[in-house]
Amino acid sequence: MARRAIPAARSACCRAVSHNGHIRYNTMNDSFSNASQEAASFQKIWLETISKTMLAAFNVTPDAAPPDMLRQIRSGMFQKLGESWNEFMRSPQFLEGMRQWMENASSFRRMSNDFLGRVRNELQAPSRTDIDTIMLSVRHMEKRLLDRLDELASQIIDQQSASGAQPSPKPRARRKRKTDKAAKSA
Repeated sequence: MARRAIPAARSACCRAVSHNGHIRYNTMNDSFSNASQEAASFQKIWLETISKTMLAAFNVTPDAAPPDMLRQIRSGMFQKLGESWNEFMRSPQFLEGMRQWMENASSFRRMSNDFLGRVRNELQAPSRTDIDTIMLSVRHMEKRLLDRLDELASQIIDQQSASGAQPSPKPRARRKRKTDKAAKSA
C-alpha cells in the first residue's frame, strides 16, 4: 500500500504530458525556471548595453581629428555604460536579487549564532550573552558599592563636624573608571 502512495503522490506533483501524449516526470522546480527567466532578462539588458555602446562609439563626425575622435568614443562609451548600469541596478530583478541575498545572509547569521549557542550549551560553556550579563551585574554592583562608600564617608565627615572635632581631611574623590562609564550607559 505504501508503494502505491509514493507514485501517486509523485505523479500528482511532478507529472507532465509531453507534446506526443506520453507522460513524463518533470524534475525541474519552479525556482529553476524563474532563475532562467531572470538570467534571460539580465542577458537582454547586457546585449542592449553593448549594442548602445557600439552605436555611441562609432557615432563620430568624419572630419574630427583622431585624438578628438577617440575622446568622443571614450565619452560615448562611458555615458552609455553609466546609463546601462543605472538601468541594471534599478531593475526589479536586480533589486529583488539583492533583497533575497540580504535576507539569506541575515538568516545564515542567525542560524550560525543559534548553532554556536547550542554547541556552547551542549559543552556547558558560557555563551557571550552569559558573560555580558555577568559583566553588567558586576559593574552595577561596583557602582552601588562605591556610591555607598561615598555616602558613608560624607556621614562620617558630617558627624565629626557636628561634634566639634577636628574633621579629618576630606577623602579624595574617587577616580572615574571605565566601568563607571559603562554602567551609566547600560
